[in-house]
Amino acid sequence: MPTDSIAPSEDVSSKVDIPPVEDLLSTAVEAVGGVERPGQITMTRAVQHAIESGDHLAVQAGTGTGKSLAYLIPSIRHAMTSKGAVVVSTATIALQRQLVDRDLPRLAKALAPKLPHEPAFAILKGRRNYLCRYKASAGWPDEEQDQLFDPREVNATGRMVQRIQEWANETETGDRDELVPGVNEQAWRQFSVSARECLGATRCPSGMECFAELARARAGESDVVVTNHALLAIDAMEDFPLLPEHEVVVVDEAHELVDRVTSVVSGELSETMVAVAARRVGKLIEQHLADRLMEAGEDLKALLAAAPAGRLDELPQVLGMTLALIRDAAWACITALGPRSGDKDDPEGAGLRRAAFTSLDEVHDTAQRMLDAFGHAEEIDRAEVVWLEGGTDRRPPLLRVAPLTVAGMLRDKLFGDRTVILTSATLALGGAFDGLARQWGLGGGKDAAEPVEEETREGVEGGDRKRRKRDKGGAGWTGIDVGSPFDHPRSGILYVAKHLPQPGRDGLPEAYLEEITELIEAAGGRTLGLFSSMRAAKAATEALRDRLSVPLLCQGDDSTMLLVKQFAEDEPTCLFGTLSLWQGVDVPGPSLRLVIIDRIPFPRPDDPLSSARQRHVAAKGGNGFMSVAATHAALLLAQGAGRLLRSQHDKGVVAVLDPRLATARYAGFLRDSLPPFWPTNDPAKVRSALKRLSSS
Repeated sequence: MPTDSIAPSEDVSSKVDIPPVEDLLSTAVEAVGGVERPGQITMTRAVQHAIESGDHLAVQAGTGTGKSLAYLIPSIRHAMTSKGAVVVSTATIALQRQLVDRDLPRLAKALAPKLPHEPAFAILKGRRNYLCRYKASAGWPDEEQDQLFDPREVNATGRMVQRIQEWANETETGDRDELVPGVNEQAWRQFSVSARECLGATRCPSGMECFAELARARAGESDVVVTNHALLAIDAMEDFPLLPEHEVVVVDEAHELVDRVTSVVSGELSETMVAVAARRVGKLIEQHLADRLMEAGEDLKALLAAAPAGRLDELPQVLGMTLALIRDAAWACITALGPRSGDKDDPEGAGLRRAAFTSLDEVHDTAQRMLDAFGHAEEIDRAEVVWLEGGTDRRPPLLRVAPLTVAGMLRDKLFGDRTVILTSATLALGGAFDGLARQWGLGGGKDAAEPVEEETREGVEGGDRKRRKRDKGGAGWTGIDVGSPFDHPRSGILYVAKHLPQPGRDGLPEAYLEEITELIEAAGGRTLGLFSSMRAAKAATEALRDRLSVPLLCQGDDSTMLLVKQFAEDEPTCLFGTLSLWQGVDVPGPSLRLVIIDRIPFPRPDDPLSSARQRHVAAKGGNGFMSVAATHAALLLAQGAGRLLRSQHDKGVVAVLDPRLATARYAGFLRDSLPPFWPTNDPAKVRSALKRLSSS
């Protein structure tokens, strides 16, 4: 659990001579039984320099570099001499838990004798992630929940609700992630509120013991606050602060920042959402106003059910009229509700009013936002894209809206008044940081100031690439690749099956299945198969189970965590899957000798958001394919290839079956984004190497 110690005042800290970061790093590495690495030392110094200079920093640090210590040590040192905490943001729960359960406790204990006080740290998430004591005890009605027509699902949700109720009496944190096994959204929503639905600590009867407020209090007393990209984005863009006062942000897993921020600022609208808002407000205002909103939602339901899924480049007249009806009906309900403050002596009534306002605001604002997305004379003036996502047996169709770029938001809101350190094993795409830097709003592109570029090798060890840029009138940024402790050319082979046909849309060709069979047989199993779609992964699994003598698992057969565990523990076993396996598998040792990638992971041509972004970049004079599709593919390829070497003793092959990685005009950009494995197109050499590994 995170320490709850309270940092002493700044006066005490200022009287203590804090050692330089190099000394603190040596102390920390010795305490954890590790070995200092040149890349780790370089990164530590670079982070310290960025904090002191105020310039932003992007650091590519390969697996095994020890980047967590490299950014935590200068962050802690800065927190000891400043008024605020340092915020560390991650994309995954796994890394959050690693930081607060393993890295930070050991680091705090090791550094305590050399610092003014033992570093304090805490984890902070969005309010929805914490159990709401008042909602759990007040028994708020949940008629707004999505209806579950399958009796088995109803029973399963009921059992989850009962388990949450039992856990609520035991938990000390109220953190949903500590409820194992987890529960579905239908069950959890009955015990949680969003930030907009919350009554506030001063008005809520349970405010003094609110789990979310207690987490914020712990964060406010800490030197390091660990959070996620979503909350970081919300904190940067909302008018009210969610995170403690801070001058420095470390964004780990920074390759996912743009996607996570896009998700936060995207909106959706469906008949279900409109119905929820109408039901919530129905008991609080005149019924005919709520009925008017409900009827507008029914119109939307009928319209979406008959419309084809896909991107909307023009606003159909009937859809525009329906969105305007929804917007106006929601506004009429908001007006009828009266003042937002409500009755301070009636917390239950205030809670119901707050919930109604929250739903109505979302419906009204999203409908208006979708209307505003159309009507621009030129493509270059368009700011957002709207598309229809088809329904399923369990979910109705819905409209989505998302920004074509988040660069401006990040530039103004995240990078504007603080120092940001961005790090990942995958940032220098095509050998340069410029592509992701443009997506972050750190220069490049016609909507930003032209950067003044200086190249230098000062202070960089081992020939590491270092590039410094400064946007005119703004903070500078530096990109540095500190390398990897792995000897990629000696430990790994990049095999591109140049002789195979290009992949088509009709599933895996027979030649691909034969190639996969031969590779797995040569490796003796021990294969992670990364496929571009779940359909391809399942098709390959079904086709190859009869051909192979080794166990073959497929994502979806069981929970991904259990499948990865089984794969790691049984050497001959193979595991096939899709997106989450490209980035979420860490299996060092002999259980993984071969990574197979079926095709270059471009976004689907009909993907509404990526296709709209490509078109928008092209309208501004850029290369939409390279800026969006190729960048997306390069990130995933690098992440997938990074599954192979997870420790110093690992060896193996990354096999890409798509011949375009050898023949296409963009192939060089993609290959330059990958670790520097020894390359070959010769299948016989690869099979021989795998056989030698399997017999060693």
